[in-house]
Amino acid sequence: MTDRALSVVRSGALTTVQDLGRPGHAHLGVPRSGALDGPAAALANRLVGNRPEAAVLETTLNGCAVRPRSTVTVAVTGAPCRVSVDGRPAAWGAPVRVPAGALLTVGTAVSGLRSYVAVSGGITVEPVLGSRSTDLLSGLGPAPLTDGAVLPLGAPNSLHTRVDTAPQPAPPAELVLRVTLGPRDDWFTPEAVRAFTSRTFQVSSASNRIGLRTEGPALERRLKGELPSEGMALGAVQVPPDGRPVVFLADHPTTGGYPVIGVVRETDLPAAAQAVPGTPVRFIDVRRR
Repeated sequence: MTDRALSVVRSGALTTVQDLGRPGHAHLGVPRSGALDGPAAALANRLVGNRPEAAVLETTLNGCAVRPRSTVTVAVTGAPCRVSVDGRPAAWGAPVRVPAGALLTVGTAVSGLRSYVAVSGGITVEPVLGSRSTDLLSGLGPAPLTDGAVLPLGAPNSLHTRVDTAPQPAPPAELVLRVTLGPRDDWFTPEAVRAFTSRTFQVSSASNRIGLRTEGPALERRLKGELPSEGMALGAVQVPPDGRPVVFLADHPTTGGYPVIGVVRETDLPAAAQAVPGTPVRFIDVRRR
């Protein structure tokens, strides 16, 4: 048995393996998946000397605890949280040496929602369609972590980034999402479209990796008929029958039958990954700027 591995001691509420995802397979009904906060995952990999495509752990809310079988370098980014090695405080947002057999604990997020744990050499579970990402919608990739699971690691690079600090954006106090209206904004009343781009919504506790659900004003449809299923893009804002917009994230379905009132710019989606329930959400029509 190789000593290049991590043993999972505490899996947390939801910890998954994620990398850059598997884009290009929507025609097969396969979502893109991948780290929801891509910049945070990329920074973690840079800090430990991994290539950008290396797989990391994505934790949700209350972190995780793992024990490496050999000495590794780790970095924790994304949602700020307490990090410790065998109970001793360690740095967040910087490279940390974890000796073989020591317990690395990633604590509950102080703010934000998702933290990223990169390990030198990357997590080398078996790829599916070119990616090691866990996809909660289709079930592709490794299952979410469970206590006692063992994750193989790759060979580390000889050098990693040497930094004292690694600035990262704070989780949003208000989530501002720039949208391009359409393609189905004409299915809604003019008042509903104005409400969508002028009123404030809140992040719902029902949000997940598939979509960021909102609470707030219900958007009234002008057309009451059925819409044939059509392709769905990352960032599409679909409006189900209850009238509350849903922003599709990395594990979104590739087709859908509810009208899409607009599409969020992809560069705004990492902030959505860190928006906790109750966070105010505003949709800004980029054509008005």
